[in-house]
Amino acid sequence: MSGEPNEEELDELRQKKMEQLREQQEGGGQDAEAQQAAQDRAEAQKKAVLRQHLTDDARQRLNTLKMSKPQVGEQVEQQMVALAQSGRVQGKIDDEKMKELLKEMTPDSKSFDIRRR
Repeated sequence: MSGEPNEEELDELRQKKMEQLREQQEGGGQDAEAQQAAQDRAEAQKKAVLRQHLTDDARQRLNTLKMSKPQVGEQVEQQMVALAQSGRVQGKIDDEKMKELLKEMTPDSKSFDIRRR
């Protein structure tokens, strides 16, 4: 067993997540424990999707980004999961493809032109 979830497991996780969202909307007053459990399951699902669609090098690059810029890293992760779930990712994303995607997804860094007089 490779440790990667198959499509059936991912579908099952998606179904559970949808049920949780429906319950949250209907029962608005869930306790903090249930909300934390739902967040943990969502995080596990996100990691499973990323593990399935990213090579080790690409995941490492994404983790490095998350450490230096947590908000940007989180946005990129969400975008990657959305791409994967919509079926727009063919095969695995390697490090080179990840670099291209990061350039597209992140705004240009600000550069300063310093002139001395």
